[in-house]
Amino acid sequence: MVILGGGPAGNSCATTAARLGAEVTLVESDTIGGAAHLWDCIPSKAMIATGNAQSFLRRSMGMGLTEVGSQVDLTLVAERLRRIEARIEGSVRSLLESQNVRMMKGVGSLVGPDRVRAETEGGVSELEADVVVLATGSRPRVPDWAEMDGRWVLSTRDCYPPEELPDHMIVIGSGVTGVEFVHLFRSMGSQVTLIVSRQQVLPQKDPEVAAALEEDFMASGVRLLKGARAISASGGADGVTVRCDDGRVIEGSHALVAIGSVPNSERLGLEAAGVHSRGGYVPVDAFLRSNVPHIYAAGDLSGRLPQSSVAAMQGRKIAQHALGMGPGRAHRYLDYDKAASAIFTEPEIADVGLAEADAFAEGRKIRVTKVPFASAPKALINDDPRGFVKIVSDPATGVVLGGSIVGRHAAELISVIAVAVSNGLTVSDIHESLLVHPTLSEALAEAAE
Repeated sequence: MVILGGGPAGNSCATTAARLGAEVTLVESDTIGGAAHLWDCIPSKAMIATGNAQSFLRRSMGMGLTEVGSQVDLTLVAERLRRIEARIEGSVRSLLESQNVRMMKGVGSLVGPDRVRAETEGGVSELEADVVVLATGSRPRVPDWAEMDGRWVLSTRDCYPPEELPDHMIVIGSGVTGVEFVHLFRSMGSQVTLIVSRQQVLPQKDPEVAAALEEDFMASGVRLLKGARAISASGGADGVTVRCDDGRVIEGSHALVAIGSVPNSERLGLEAAGVHSRGGYVPVDAFLRSNVPHIYAAGDLSGRLPQSSVAAMQGRKIAQHALGMGPGRAHRYLDYDKAASAIFTEPEIADVGLAEADAFAEGRKIRVTKVPFASAPKALINDDPRGFVKIVSDPATGVVLGGSIVGRHAAELISVIAVAVSNGLTVSDIHESLLVHPTLSEALAEAAE
């Protein structure tokens, strides 16, 4: 097996396949662990943690503390990010080495359906492969209307950390990445304006969840420009100007463009191997196979859910399928509709399974129960009663179909509902579990009851 790309999909596929007896070569041009993972996901969450610490300190006077304050040192933040990245990369590399996975640092491409070309510092090698896995990830989308210079008009990868803390950051894009950066910079003390092309942030999420986030943004001083689509972004040290299609003009110190990503597929040699693509993505079947049966695609390149957790599971599923593990519990199909997701704003947002709005749109009968965290003693102990737990279930059987959580530690708490959704558990299964008191998870049991 030859794997192109060492991100969550590639390295999980490599270790699983090696344990199952395959001879595995992993070709990665950048960072073992994945550039998208270690340049996007992990640094952004680490910086959000710093911002959350700032927010907590500002709120802590309500917990009996006085004269609390701090300043963000971007140099120290950058050093912290490098330490985290090095530790994660070292951990992934050690795991691969322990499984005898051969690692090559270089650029890999297909030169035929069963041959891979690897260009490394030591020269060019051609590798024969019974199975090829394409897991080269993606990169931030850079529109032609934005004058990206990496300092004043930024992509997401220019923010870990930026050269200076913005006085006024204009965020373009109100999806998951955009709202996380709104929270990040606002929590660190920057003034923030968010350009929302539609009438709510997070247009793909439950309107009630989006409304809760909007309310918190506005309470913290974030300016929302709804129904506006950016058509230009330019500037420099004297200021940045963003123009919208409705004539509105916003001026700030910096602008961040967060409008999605594009797959890294240009240099893969897909045509040489006869692999079909669509918009740069490689369409796959239920087993993650491309139109060439022994060539698989995973992670962002597959065009499925762009989440690290999903990519890692795809990698494991590919290894199992390629090594002959057939359908059954050992190799269940991936059901993307049951994948949990989280947004690391403050409060956090997490959801899984069937959404209330989607069920109503389909005319499906559901039961929706909602409990505010304000009813949980632990939320009062934390002096943070914001948010709620919402569980969607089948009214006839009680089977949990989905759920949403807004509040502190939502990304952790959603795991309970995710396990229920994935395994067909009922609300009684959650309610009758003996959970710890006092914890935020008690709100889950109350919603289930």
